[in-house]
Amino acid sequence: MSDEAVGDKAVRDEGKGERLVGLVLVSHSAQVAASVAELAQGLAGGGTAVPVAPAGGTEGGGLGTSAELIAAAAASVDRGAGVAVLTDLGSAVLTVKALLAEGDELPAGTRLVDAPFVEGAVAAVVTASTGADLAAVEAAAAEAYAYRKV
Repeated sequence: MSDEAVGDKAVRDEGKGERLVGLVLVSHSAQVAASVAELAQGLAGGGTAVPVAPAGGTEGGGLGTSAELIAAAAASVDRGAGVAVLTDLGSAVLTVKALLAEGDELPAGTRLVDAPFVEGAVAAVVTASTGADLAAVEAAAAEAYAYRKV
């Protein structure tokens, strides 16, 4: 699913009036952010569609992070129940922290979630699809650090 398709899905859900936690997936790569968004939404099943927006790369399509793309993604998924932001690498964390420190760049109730990027995104989307609040979505994503593969 392309960035546009994932973003369009979030926009389509906007009119339903559901107060769901929105998710923003911040990666240094637009393709990685969009693919993780698609994976998380696909694994969440056919339940309530959670607003998820990728914010990957720079405005010019290069590798990196963009405060403008992150802010736009957060605004696009805000349904009044909070926005959980998951990041891939260190400078993405710094960019989100800077936006949060500015105070007016992100919707009220936006929270940077300390979680593994892929597993945390899946856990967050599945939990948000149940109508859970931001604290529960954050806890589910963070709990993904404990998932063992072997």
